[in-house]
Amino acid sequence: MSKVAIEFKLLHELAQAPQYAHDGDAGADLVCTEDVTLGPGERKLVPTGVAIALPTGYVGLVHPRSGLANKHGIGIVNTPGTIDSGYRGELKICLINLDSTETVTLPAGSRIAQLVIQEVVTAQFIQVPELDDTERSDKGFGSTGIKS
Repeated sequence: MSKVAIEFKLLHELAQAPQYAHDGDAGADLVCTEDVTLGPGERKLVPTGVAIALPTGYVGLVHPRSGLANKHGIGIVNTPGTIDSGYRGELKICLINLDSTETVTLPAGSRIAQLVIQEVVTAQFIQVPELDDTERSDKGFGSTGIKS
């Protein structure tokens, strides 16, 4: 596993640096800087108080935390969220309460998402009159069925 240095700035007195819970983890935890209450089906843009400077050639991907999803029905609306290397603003997470009956309250300092840093490969898109044929062709959305 390789490491890349990521500069960051704390923008709020309750902000915390992104932190890996265990050696070898892919995602670094991001925490909220304010109390968050989400009613059933409600979504909110939640501040982390952190800004990062990703080097060119890297992207930050924001993923939900499995414990919040399993225990409380909390997800992220645009999963994964994409942080491009040119962005220098505060990382904000668009949380959603997918539970249909329960309101969820997360106190400031709660771990709300995971930040995964990845190298980026960009593509050169080439328009052609026809694409090569494959076994799958244009079959999608359930074309392989439920059972193998």
